[in-house]
Amino acid sequence: MINAYSANGSMKTLAPAEALRQLPGDVVWIDLVEPTPQEDSYVEGLVGIQVPTRDDLKDIEPSSRLYIEKDSVFMTASLVWRADGNDPQLTDVAFILSGNRLITVRYAEPKSFQLFIAALGRVPEEARDGVTLLGRLLETIADRTAEILEHTVDRVDTLSTHIFRDRDRRRPPKFLESKLADIAEQHRLIGKVRDSLGLLSRLLTFLMNVPMVNRDEADGSLCRTVAHDVETLSEHAAFVAGNIAFLLDASLGLINVEQNTIIKIFSIASVVFLPPTLVASIYGMNFHFMPELDWHLGYPFAIVAMILSAIIPFFIFRWKGWL
Repeated sequence: MINAYSANGSMKTLAPAEALRQLPGDVVWIDLVEPTPQEDSYVEGLVGIQVPTRDDLKDIEPSSRLYIEKDSVFMTASLVWRADGNDPQLTDVAFILSGNRLITVRYAEPKSFQLFIAALGRVPEEARDGVTLLGRLLETIADRTAEILEHTVDRVDTLSTHIFRDRDRRRPPKFLESKLADIAEQHRLIGKVRDSLGLLSRLLTFLMNVPMVNRDEADGSLCRTVAHDVETLSEHAAFVAGNIAFLLDASLGLINVEQNTIIKIFSIASVVFLPPTLVASIYGMNFHFMPELDWHLGYPFAIVAMILSAIIPFFIFRWKGWL
């Protein structure tokens, strides 16, 4: 699908079957969403540049992600997608500055694009040219990433409360083990966010050295501001990742503590019942000459001996603080 946005914020969907062979002069943004090869060729004929394909976007070489060709600037970044669900992903998006137009190529629907398109309709005067649009779009992406980080912090804080503050409450079996999956989910999300911020930082560093961006002081200032925001978010993401790693280590430690407590109970129980077992074993031997066998109080004596041999170690363990 090809969406074209004019300087006044209006949108028009283009199709290769249309007779239009030249873009109107007021079109400042062409957004290709999951384009077909025919749509790629159609846009290439309209703007005179080669549109990156899906395979081109997956190339990890810096020279293939950030370059200038025929006065057009080609940049590729990875954005977090499906951050609100259980399966966050990174999707590659191409940003192209060609003349006074911005061209984006994407094969997913990141929420940042939806937010930017909605804001574009409300504030059409922001869409002066492609460079301004790109700066505003990157600003929206940074804001959306900040929102993802805030939600992650809230979820990690909730997990921390369940794991530590509610430890005195009766927990269901396998409670901590179930929380490990939630922690791993947040760790995976924050990893995606850090990867995205790293690529955005590289993109902005490259963009700030592009001559067409530095022609306008406002555009250059906006790019520097977004770059600073991305750097700050990267530091915050590293801090959140550290908290998640601590939470994971603490959960594993608590699981080990609970398992050790169970083993300790079994160990103490075996030690407590060892002396009564010894007494019972002695009087269970089948020797003929055992004086205690002729006692009238032999049976009560053995019972009392077994009870005392179990109670005395129990109170010793309590006195030592082992129970």
